[in-house]
Amino acid sequence: MTFLGETPEVSARFRPLSSVERPPVESPSWFVAPGSMTNGQYGLFRYEVKPLAGPQAHMHRTFSEAFYILDGTMRLFDGADWVDAIPGDYLYVPEGGIHAFRNEGDAVATMLILFAPGIPRERFFTEIAQIHASGRTLTDAEWTEFYARHDQYMV
Repeated sequence: MTFLGETPEVSARFRPLSSVERPPVESPSWFVAPGSMTNGQYGLFRYEVKPLAGPQAHMHRTFSEAFYILDGTMRLFDGADWVDAIPGDYLYVPEGGIHAFRNEGDAVATMLILFAPGIPRERFFTEIAQIHASGRTLTDAEWTEFYARHDQYMV
């Protein structure tokens, strides 16, 4: 998106920490800047990964994703290799790029996840938190449908 106006605008948006949304159930996600706040240009989430947790390798067709480590050590997969990422490390994954992350440590690790464009990724994190909180077990077919509905394809 390019600004084509003649004069600058007063259009910045401040969001205090107290207004950061969290899913309605126990979840490791904070919706710091969802696409609804950024005119759909990007989404930014803060994500806490419990020890011995993280998704398997997957890809997205319609959005890129970036990971910035805040605390702890995360194993990041770039489609070819796993690396131990520490605070300040960053991984960019373009559309179609295979990736994964995993916390293999014994403490929570925290990272920022940025995705662009700012598709409504909040529903993915809210629904997955609800599934885990309910103790519900999905079949392989249900997981495949769930992931496809949210543009996540396991590889």
